[in-house]
Amino acid sequence: MSRQKIAIVLLPLMVGGLLPTARVVAGRDHDEIRRLRDAGQILSLETILANHRRRHPGGQLLEAELEFERGRYVYDLKILESDGSVREFEYDARSGALWHLEREEDRE
Repeated sequence: MSRQKIAIVLLPLMVGGLLPTARVVAGRDHDEIRRLRDAGQILSLETILANHRRRHPGGQLLEAELEFERGRYVYDLKILESDGSVREFEYDARSGALWHLEREEDRE
C-alpha cells in the first residue's frame, strides 16, 4: 500500500475537547490543502473534527494528517481514548465518511 503524505497538521488541544488552537505545521503544502478545500475536493479539518466529535465524544486529538491513499484524500486522526489506548480513525476527506479504524496495538 502506497501512502503519500500531503501535510502533517499537529493540533494542540483546548482543555476538554478537540478544538484546535492556531498552531499548524504544514509548510508549503498549506496552500495546496486550502486550494483542495476551496475547490470542494476535500472537507475542512474543522468539519471532520466536528463530525468525529459528534460520533465519538471524548478523547484527545494527538495528530491529524491529510494523506493521498488508494486514489483518494484521507484524514488520519490519532485519538487518545480515556482508557489510555490510541485509536486511528481514517475519514474520506471528500465525504467525511469513516473509512478505517484501528487501535495502535493492532499495528504492532
